[in-house]
Amino acid sequence: MGFSVRRLLALAALVLLAVPGAARAADAPGAPGAVATWTEGDKDGIGAATGTASRAWLTLDDGELTEVYAPDLGTPSVRDLQLVVTDGRSFAEREREDATHTTTLADPRSLTYRQVNTARSGRWRITKTYVTDPGRSAVLVDVSLESLTGRPYKLYALLDPALSNSGDDDVGETDGRTLVARDDHLASALAAEPAPTRVSSGYMGASDGWTDLRDDFRMDWTYGRAPGKGNVAQIAELPVSGKPGHRHATLALGFGATGAAASSTAGAALAGGFERAAERYAAGWHAYLAGLQRPRSVAGHTTLYDVSAMVLAALEDKTHRGAGIASPSMAWVWGTIPGYSGPYHLVWSRDLYQVATAQIAAGDRAAAGRALDYLWTYQQKADGCFPQNSNLDGSPHWGGLQLDEVADPILLASQLGRADPDTWSHVGRAAECILKEGPTSQERWENADDWYSPATIAAEVAALVCAAEIAERNGARATAARYRAVADEWQRKVAGWTRTRNGPLSSRPYYLRLTTDGNADAGTTYTIGDGGPTIDQRRVVDTSFLELVRLGVKPADDPDIRSTLPVVDRELGVTTPRGQFWHRYEYDGYGERPDGSPFPGDGNRGRLWPLLAGERGEYELAAGQLSGDAAGARRAAATRLDAIAATASEGWMLPEQVWDDHPPAGRPGFEPGTGTLSATPLAWTHAEFIRLAWSIDAGRPVERPEVVACRYSGRCGP
Repeated sequence: MGFSVRRLLALAALVLLAVPGAARAADAPGAPGAVATWTEGDKDGIGAATGTASRAWLTLDDGELTEVYAPDLGTPSVRDLQLVVTDGRSFAEREREDATHTTTLADPRSLTYRQVNTARSGRWRITKTYVTDPGRSAVLVDVSLESLTGRPYKLYALLDPALSNSGDDDVGETDGRTLVARDDHLASALAAEPAPTRVSSGYMGASDGWTDLRDDFRMDWTYGRAPGKGNVAQIAELPVSGKPGHRHATLALGFGATGAAASSTAGAALAGGFERAAERYAAGWHAYLAGLQRPRSVAGHTTLYDVSAMVLAALEDKTHRGAGIASPSMAWVWGTIPGYSGPYHLVWSRDLYQVATAQIAAGDRAAAGRALDYLWTYQQKADGCFPQNSNLDGSPHWGGLQLDEVADPILLASQLGRADPDTWSHVGRAAECILKEGPTSQERWENADDWYSPATIAAEVAALVCAAEIAERNGARATAARYRAVADEWQRKVAGWTRTRNGPLSSRPYYLRLTTDGNADAGTTYTIGDGGPTIDQRRVVDTSFLELVRLGVKPADDPDIRSTLPVVDRELGVTTPRGQFWHRYEYDGYGERPDGSPFPGDGNRGRLWPLLAGERGEYELAAGQLSGDAAGARRAAATRLDAIAATASEGWMLPEQVWDDHPPAGRPGFEPGTGTLSATPLAWTHAEFIRLAWSIDAGRPVERPEVVACRYSGRCGP
């Protein structure tokens, strides 16, 4: 670029600093900088301490530290932190863009992750190990730079704060050799040992460290402040050359209510040392897993099982106990909307129910109990209903009503065996919401409102039967009878509402995804969300009808259930090299475009959902109970378990979606059955893996309410 404008700015700053009263020359130009975004949704690993003193959660992707959540799981406060290597003369290479990456567990029984990034140029290798400090809200990174050429290099840390769920309203400053960023609510501080030789705070795309380095491969700018609110980006030069004796550094990223508090937190984390923090961090996870048992069915998947259990535990908030988020990620469009980071780090009653039932199966009943307490205390509204999703404090985020999410807390209370008067007061209110609003509502895939869905109706019927049992235990016999009467009516009518006898996909009856009018034999049309067509409702099927079996509302050998299976397999099933998986429903548009670029856009296509393989495995176990072939059912379900396991990333994260038989044209590495750029890890997928494993051991779906199955099949289990 020659004698660039950037060089002139740097020289001007040096001249002005020599003039008395010219302190403002140390202020970075270019505010507010480029509009902030978030990183991709497919995380390679996550981390959090088990105790409540540390209120920081880390995520990893493509060789770098990505979003850090602090002070709670609803608040991403860092976009990313990555390292740059340069010789100061001819090149500057970033870890994410210019290296190959591997991510592994440093300890298979702890969420302690290690990234190894090797330069594609062959010049260097960086190894980083991550933990959160169990004693405070800080992330610690053990860094080792190795020169592969024998030449000395310079190492820089690039930090992009995004405090309080936004990267567009931060300011930056220096506290000694510590980089501090803050907004009106929170502050971050990046410190290192050995201490950085130079630091600078600027604005993304204008005066940030990478813009500086890529110009002439040297750090020319050392701005002391970025005082105007904007997208602050910070850089620290580390005294690490990559040669023996100069390879190691420790980074500490601390958080606090003020800049001074964050700086103190980072300093204390450094003073305690990485090794000691890592030992305490790992010990917390070892103790947690020691309190659980593994099912026999995961003999070949022990690491994934342990990681799944830890992921579910890690995704519980530490301020609002019991609040579990769906995923610590911002997939696709949710990472690119200015000022909004999307729905995955919210609390969904449905997702939390899936997690809690898995934790009951795994032996962590205390966590499931906290989840139920949270749902009753924070999410349930005065009318007994529950929001479509909520912020961690329980305040509604989106405004839809999904009655399966009202049913789920009732089902969870039944699973936990809770029928005390306080529980009954909440159960009764939720049941009244179902009676008032049902049987129609927004369905579980969330882009169809107030229609008849077999999955939703299954949850409503099961919840009313369970609520009746709890009512009876509290002396409310008339109320219990009323609940059972409505449940029986809806159980009888669900087939007429949602099972067609004259649809074009089969000569035999089959269940539909939904109907708009409760007449499954009518050719009523509706428009499928996310860019789908307007189409005859009889042409759209969904695997969700299996909720009728999983929740005990219909027996597994029901003729309509059995005749629907080949239809959904033909229409939605795909056999990949890693196993058989299913689309949610025909014309699902919630996924990448044909070229693999993010949703939304022309031709966006929902891919395959691994958790649906788990639901099929649970069905097969229920069918095996009735057919008398329990051994065959276990083998079939074990195949589903293997398929889910095969979708795990190298960091053992299970995705929301995997590539189907239409991967992006011409793009290598998009193998069918491997994770897309969807939300990863998805708590629901990890929960389904755990629950299916325990169901295989039990020979039946462990989540199925036996009081419901007994009522509607006459086959009463334990």
